[in-house]
Amino acid sequence: MSESFFEEQSGQSLIKAEIVTNYFSVWAKVIISSQIRLNRENRVAYIDLFAGPGRYRNGALSTPLMILQRAINDADLCERLVAIFNDKDDENSESLRKGIEGLPGIEKLKHRPQVYCGEVGEDIVQTFERQKLVPTFLFVDPFGYKGLSLRLVNSVVKHWGCDCVFFFNYNRISMGLGNREVEEHMNSLFGKERADILRERFNSTALQPFEREAFIVDEMKCALEEMGGKFVIPFRFRNPADTRTTHHLFFVSKAFRGYEIMRDIMYAHSNKEQGVAKFEYNPADARWPSLFELLRPLEDLEEMLLNDLAGLTTQFSPLFESHSVGKPYVRKNYREVLCRMEKESKIRMEPPSPPRRSGTIGKDVKIIFPARSQ
Repeated sequence: MSESFFEEQSGQSLIKAEIVTNYFSVWAKVIISSQIRLNRENRVAYIDLFAGPGRYRNGALSTPLMILQRAINDADLCERLVAIFNDKDDENSESLRKGIEGLPGIEKLKHRPQVYCGEVGEDIVQTFERQKLVPTFLFVDPFGYKGLSLRLVNSVVKHWGCDCVFFFNYNRISMGLGNREVEEHMNSLFGKERADILRERFNSTALQPFEREAFIVDEMKCALEEMGGKFVIPFRFRNPADTRTTHHLFFVSKAFRGYEIMRDIMYAHSNKEQGVAKFEYNPADARWPSLFELLRPLEDLEEMLLNDLAGLTTQFSPLFESHSVGKPYVRKNYREVLCRMEKESKIRMEPPSPPRRSGTIGKDVKIIFPARSQ
């Protein structure tokens, strides 16, 4: 770890921490509500395997303390949260312990946060694979890539209510794909077959930097989906001069509700065009279809709806849940486009507007798409 890494919190670090803590807060409310309704396990877990110290040197709270602060202010989380932190650096672990002890109200937590010091490797993966986990939000934020693997992510997200966000250091991973000394780490991250394909492609084809990035990110996304992470969102961070990518955050879930929550949170932190989030993927094009879909402008949504749902009658929620996956559009984008299409007589709704309030689509409203013209 470089000496300066935790000296002060950069704007990017703050955004990353806000994405993680905001998701944790909403995710926990959804999970706890389900636990109460279904009379299930009365614990939720937050696990951070590369936790770092408690505070940056300028005094700003690191992500672990931000998470615990949210929990202290929530009565349900005080009773249910099991927080587990790890860092391989003794000084970071000790700093985090002191930071936790110094948090006002920390005594409200029923389960004392646990702080460990150790390397992340096969032992932790096997432990997760053997256990049936309580609903867990896993955050994996390595300085490079050592310890991050498909098996680690899958060992958690395969369980009910479990989601993961991990830091994807694109620059170091890009270099690692051409370095035989770290071949094992790359194979663990992508799967050997996919890593071999990437290595062969890069050795045989001259690619522009943005093309190389798009290939790597798209392959990572596909690997996670094939593993069983049904819903995946990559979010890119650029340097302040907007001249290069610094890193990505990947979100992985098996539940649409988690996917929708995170997409809304990333939407709030994303650059936008015409009200559509870019998720910072402006260089991708149609050669990488899963990334290209994240770039579609709002005008494209109308055309997609007319083509994809031609001749169908549906309602707003099932339409949104089935059609929005892999696209940048949030609920308000769909609502805006559908209401405009109704106004322009491109689709029908029953009941129509009016008598519905303008710009609204109730859960029982039928949305009727015309059949394709021959």
